[in-house]
Amino acid sequence: MAKEKGRKIIAQNKKARHDYHILDTYEAGLVLMGTEVKSLRQGRASLVDGFVSLEGHEAWLYNVHVPEYTQGTWTNHSARRKRKLLMHREEIDKLEQKSQETGHTIVPLALYFKDGRAKIEIALAKGKKEYDKRQTLREKQDRRETERAVSAVRRRQRA
Repeated sequence: MAKEKGRKIIAQNKKARHDYHILDTYEAGLVLMGTEVKSLRQGRASLVDGFVSLEGHEAWLYNVHVPEYTQGTWTNHSARRKRKLLMHREEIDKLEQKSQETGHTIVPLALYFKDGRAKIEIALAKGKKEYDKRQTLREKQDRRETERAVSAVRRRQRA
């Protein structure tokens, strides 16, 4: 069997980018059971309610929903169990120090396979205020309108 190459995204947390200012991102490995890996290979997971907690110099991922493997038997995993993250000690220490500041949290951004191994992208984030969220949406809409106008002008020039 040929070894997988590249990055295959399983799940993304678009809500996190809407609700938080992303300050710093990290890539971490996951400690998974066999049925969890099989379920992820089917492309099924949800990061919406997920968060990372640092306990005793270890990073743990909570509330990430990996559904039970349909072909699994009594060895199946529970869908929302806590999962250990594999990170370097320096990264964990840096995250622990920065997350102690008020308003900072650690959220998962993306779950993917990188060269056949399950990885998760986590971010140190600071919560946005309601007006920041509206401002972000306004900027996104303005960008879309500008792109539409430019493409309309280009279409007219070709014709």
